[in-house]
Amino acid sequence: PADGGNLLCAGCIAEPPRFRKARAVFAYDDGSRGAVLAFKHGDRTDAAPAFGAWMARAGAALLADADLVVPVPLHRVRLFRRRYNQAALLAHAAARASGRPISADALERTRNTPQQGATRVARLASVRGVFRVRPSRVQLVRGKRVVLIDDVLTTGATAEACASVLL
Repeated sequence: PADGGNLLCAGCIAEPPRFRKARAVFAYDDGSRGAVLAFKHGDRTDAAPAFGAWMARAGAALLADADLVVPVPLHRVRLFRRRYNQAALLAHAAARASGRPISADALERTRNTPQQGATRVARLASVRGVFRVRPSRVQLVRGKRVVLIDDVLTTGATAEACASVLL
């Protein structure tokens, strides 16, 4: 909701996620699809500052209490192919807009995973055991309130996997 209320979907009530809260700038639909895909796959990195500022506004209550902003990492093979991590670009922009510190390398993806499946079960399986807190950053995140930034939240599987290792 526009007021940042705490509404839960039926799936989250039945099976609560490890992450405590989630916010989105907009729903992924016909109106947003073009902009999201252009940013994610079309090298439209120039959109990151605007998207990050929107994220900071949509997540203002979460960022106000955050000790650290952390992006979802890409595997080094995918990063090499894509040339940038869109979640990291968004995290830097949101951190800058909110004045919160960022650790772009706190998490690492230990395996290169294929594109995620269509179902939540398939997505959960594809990211199980894939993330870890980088050993040199364990003390940085320990006991901290972390805002995790990703480009798209579909089933929450990636956020769930990252939250598990951060917690």
